[in-house]
Amino acid sequence: MDSFGHTDLALEAEESRRAKENSTLPGVSIRSDRPGGCLREWVDITDRESAAALGKAPGRYVTLEPRPMLRRLPSALGESAGVLAESLRALLPPLAPEDAVLVVGLGNEVITPDALGPLTIRNIFVTRHLRRHLPKEFGRFRPVAALETGVLSTTGMETAETISAVCEKLRPGLVIAVDALACSQVSRLCRTVQLTDTGISPGAGVGNRRVTLDQASLHIPVLAVGVPTVIAAGSLAGGAAGAELKDLVVTPRDIDSQVRTFAKLLGYGICLALQPDMTIEDLEMLMA
Repeated sequence: MDSFGHTDLALEAEESRRAKENSTLPGVSIRSDRPGGCLREWVDITDRESAAALGKAPGRYVTLEPRPMLRRLPSALGESAGVLAESLRALLPPLAPEDAVLVVGLGNEVITPDALGPLTIRNIFVTRHLRRHLPKEFGRFRPVAALETGVLSTTGMETAETISAVCEKLRPGLVIAVDALACSQVSRLCRTVQLTDTGISPGAGVGNRRVTLDQASLHIPVLAVGVPTVIAAGSLAGGAAGAELKDLVVTPRDIDSQVRTFAKLLGYGICLALQPDMTIEDLEMLMA
């Protein structure tokens, strides 16, 4: 794939390869459905050579296109969060009711397109402390903790180092990492959510790849959730002009509003996936 056509989305990577080669790869399957008015596409990659050809890790990927009008219709956000929760539950490893989950917000809050992770953490209903201090009221909830890692330039620590240290103390059964992604098609910019059980490489979308967060590095299952908030300028220009623009990225004009909307969608979807007895109305009340 061209350097200025990078995408973090497994679905886009396979679509791009098929368009160029007009062939299928062994061990790569795609299926789609439309639950709750959302378009959902499942990509399963089981063959390691095919995974290497796509530049993606073997595993399961879900690309979800939420219902339109997320910012204007509360029902659209609620229904989309429900579909996201259902999709995330399909990727969850086996967990005992008492197993804690650590939700990690990756990125830099002062750079708007990179603020998705930290802002999502603001929409996570954390329960680990509540179960401990108010067991009668919150004992039925799964213990959930949340962490904003910051970035290397402001903390002096690799994201993986921070998360490893916290995991050593908390010993969660699962880590869910939330980060902004990059795409190569304008139609998916701030319009899709990708879920995967393969982990994530922070900063990969903008050519600043850090230590990969996955089961191999953390010794804990890692799910990754993200939204493409940037696209390489070269993907829009193409040809020689695209090559000249390979170091530039583009983001929507209303990125501030988009990121906050998706942060709420992701936060609520993660909460509903981890606390299946909760409703969107419960969340709205508790988060208020």
